Amino acid sequence: MGFNFDQYTAEGNTFLNDYAKQMSMENDKDRAGRILTSILYALRDIISPTESLQLIAQLPMFIKALYVNGWAIGKKKDRVKNLTDFIDLVKKQDGSAAINDFGYNNDAAEDYIQTTFLFLKRYVSQGELDDIRDVLPKGLKNIIPSHIINE
Repeated sequence: MGFNFDQYTAEGNTFLNDYAKQMSMENDKDRAGRILTSILYALRDIISPTESLQLIAQLPMFIKALYVNGWAIGKKKDRVKNLTDFIDLVKKQDGSAAINDFGYNNDAAEDYIQTTFLFLKRYVSQGELDDIRDVLPKGLKNIIPSHIINE
């Protein structure tokens, strides 16, 4: 198997450009990238390693690398029971940039989370989205909007 880093880079750039456009952040791809990363890291922190591997198997190589960067598989999972807990975890993952990326209330974060899962539908199969939704706590299942599940 040969490595085609130029192809991986192109796919990663396409992914990020499309994501930034979907997020209405075409002129701030760094912010879009931070938001994407923080949402993926928060998801990674609440689903099983097996489910994570099934998810990233469907993503472009660049996004796979982003997802696994700094991943401590044996780390104790955060207790996330509802959307507010998940948003808090997303903001925690974003670190000091969170206030600039998400603002002071949770409305923007909720919109960004929903938009991110709508965007991931381009890459992730219906079955995998169903599997992820099934393992989420009851109060968090709605982060994967039902209209994605029922398409």
